[in-house]
Amino acid sequence: MQNINYKNQRGSIGSFILDFIQSIVLALAVFVLLYLFVAQPNEVKGSSMVPNFVDKEFLLTEKLSYQFGDPQRGDVIVFKAPASEPCAAEECEYIKRVIGIPGDRIMVKEGQVYLNGELLEQTFLPDGVLTDPGQFSQEGVEQIIPEDQYLCLGDNRKHSRDGREFGPIKKNLIVGKAFFKYWPVSAVGLIPAVRF
Repeated sequence: MQNINYKNQRGSIGSFILDFIQSIVLALAVFVLLYLFVAQPNEVKGSSMVPNFVDKEFLLTEKLSYQFGDPQRGDVIVFKAPASEPCAAEECEYIKRVIGIPGDRIMVKEGQVYLNGELLEQTFLPDGVLTDPGQFSQEGVEQIIPEDQYLCLGDNRKHSRDGREFGPIKKNLIVGKAFFKYWPVSAVGLIPAVRF
């Protein structure tokens, strides 16, 4: 009788371990699928999006929206650095705000941004923020955003390397749309939509 109980005990321990391993594998598979196709965590590094996003904040970037639609003006997106950027070989990612979509006419003039001939009201920025020109967005020169490309700028215009320098990015570089801050606790919440 004792041998039979011992064998049953060994069988139940083996069954438990097998069930545990299967559960871990399933959980990892679900995580990988979610990470690859639905959402991924990102850490804000640097000050290019201050005051709306600060260094060491963590957020979730969802990847589904742009599989079925296109980025909109005002969206905060995460994208892979263009090939012209120094960190592109390391596959670093930038977080910026979409300012221009395909076909838009963008101009930086006297510290202001003009969208399709109209002064852009940037309510997401503190009062008095000026936008300097760059290698792409030269002073007083209107640029047309090409098809399937997006011009993205940092909210902290004085301390952001962005589309003013490297120009519009192609849609295939976009990882997804930032939609939820989850760290620190004081910042937890949905990222508000901005439209213009």
